[in-house]
Amino acid sequence: IKMNPLTQVRNQQKANAQEARLGVGEDASWHARFKHSAYVFFGGISFDLTEGDLLAIFSQYGEIVDVDLIRDKTLGKSRGYGFLAYEDQRSTTLAVDNLNGAKIMGRVMRVEHVDNYKRKKEELDEDDKDR
Repeated sequence: IKMNPLTQVRNQQKANAQEARLGVGEDASWHARFKHSAYVFFGGISFDLTEGDLLAIFSQYGEIVDVDLIRDKTLGKSRGYGFLAYEDQRSTTLAVDNLNGAKIMGRVMRVEHVDNYKRKKEELDEDDKDR
């Protein structure tokens, strides 16, 4: 079942509030399911935001090591979503809890954990050249 993105935001915020109210520890939190991944998905952002803007927004919660703002292949314009990696995985929890549902440039942003991020083929090819 595909859920409306704003409904997902509200449900996640309710889950966070309930965990805080109950005093749920880090290991028992729903976030623990993603402790192997330092990537987050972001969506619903303004097409005018750049990688630099995203660094300014997301770096409040930790050091960023990768930003993949998805762009239209022919025009090069942002498609309003992407992926971002933190150096420390615990920063993903802070970003998800604090930025999911935040209003930036008049748009409600979604920020979610990424279970299994796959790097782009070009990035993998570049890593092979560096070795």
